[in-house]
Formats: sequence, structure tokens, C-alpha cells
Amino acid sequence: MRLQGKVAVVTGAASGFGKGIAERFVAEGARVVVADLNGEGAKAVAASLGPSAIGLAVDVSSRSDTEAMIDAAIRAFGGLDILVNNAGYTHRNGPMLDVTEDVYDRIFAVNVKALYLAAQVAVPEFRKRGGGVIINTASTAGIRPRPGLVWYNTSKGAVITMTKAMAVELAPEQIRVNCLCPVAGETGMLAQFMGEDTPELRAKFVSSIPIGRLSTPEDMANAALYLASDEARFLTGVALEVDGGRCI
Repeated sequence: MRLQGKVAVVTGAASGFGKGIAERFVAEGARVVVADLNGEGAKAVAASLGPSAIGLAVDVSSRSDTEAMIDAAIRAFGGLDILVNNAGYTHRNGPMLDVTEDVYDRIFAVNVKALYLAAQVAVPEFRKRGGGVIINTASTAGIRPRPGLVWYNTSKGAVITMTKAMAVELAPEQIRVNCLCPVAGETGMLAQFMGEDTPELRAKFVSSIPIGRLSTPEDMANAALYLASDEARFLTGVALEVDGGRCI
């Protein structure tokens, strides 16, 4: 029960990493807003978690949706202690010049601007509580880029820099900001990362991971739990590589 009494918001939580994090947080005593563009999926996940969770349809690139998301946590559970910015978007693996401007804009709206919007709304709430935790989902793509994912890689590099910059500015207020850098995992975006999902391409991706497998929602949930807990109270500005050795 390492998060007993804490209130968390997890975006992109209808599936994949976000779902795993939401499930683990509730199991550890937190009350959680399960937020996702897929509102029905978010509500289904929340229903499976019982009275400690509520589901909400949220476009993280929308200021009004972000405000409603944080307000839902306050109205339902009385405040906010942990914000997990996990929602993400990518283009299909391929030549950088083939990515349309609309797709590029959506990548940066979801992966980068959303963190700005969430900070605008969440940080004042953290200040009322005397501190808080922000965890951003970055990627090994922001540290050791793969070819064919130039604009996605770039957005995740921005997330890592944003995490470190926010950490420095907010540390005096006891607001910790860290990010997770997963390697490719068993999520809905895997096929886009690879270009297509085939046994041959999976084997190629796995061959670049020393431990010999893709990441899982459980891996991310364990890492997020640690960073959100008081056990990590002296950690801020960390880009934690949850990658089976991919970045070595």
C-alpha cells in the first residue's frame, strides 16, 4: 500500500502502459482518474478497478479537457498528488519526409503540448498540497533513436528535456518530475513503431534488447510505482530507462 491516501491521474489509461499503471496504483492504495481519448475504454478499466477509480474521456491536447480531468480528480477524490502523462501518439515507421504536417502536429500536440497543458492545471493543485509528483512517459527513442521514427523520436527527446527543466524549477516546492523511457512494448502502437507487426520485425526489434524481450505494462507499472512513492522522494529530473538494456 505504498500509495495509500494518494490521488492520481493517469492519461492514456484505457490500454497498454497506462492501464497497467492505473491498475497497480489502485492495488497500492491510490484513487485514480483513468483518462483516455477512448472514453468507453477508460470507463471500462475504471469499472474493473472498483470505487477507487473513475473513467473519463480526455483529449490531452485540449486545455478544456485537461481542466476537466484535473477537476474530476478534485471533485471525486478531494485533490491531486500524482500526475502520470502517459498518453502518446506516433507516426508509422517510415521515411521522415513521408510524414504529413497534420500527423506531425498531432504528435507534438499529444506528446509535448499536453505536458504543458497538464502542468498549467496540475501544478497549482500540487502547491495547495505542499508538493506532488509528475511522471512523464518518454521513450528510449528520445535517447537512442531508431531510424524511421524521426518525428516521434524528436517529440520524446523534448519530453526528456521538459522533464529535467520542470524538475529544476519545481524542486523547491517539493514537486518531483521524472520520466520513464520504455523500449518498444506490447501496446497498441507497436505495429506503427515497426511499420507492420510481423514475426520477422518483432525478432529484429527484440534482437536490439539485451534482456531479450519487449517491455510490458507490468514493467512500466513497477517503475511508475517506485517513482510515485515516497521511496523515491529524493529523485527528480530522472529519465529512467525501462528498456532491458536497449540504451547501453
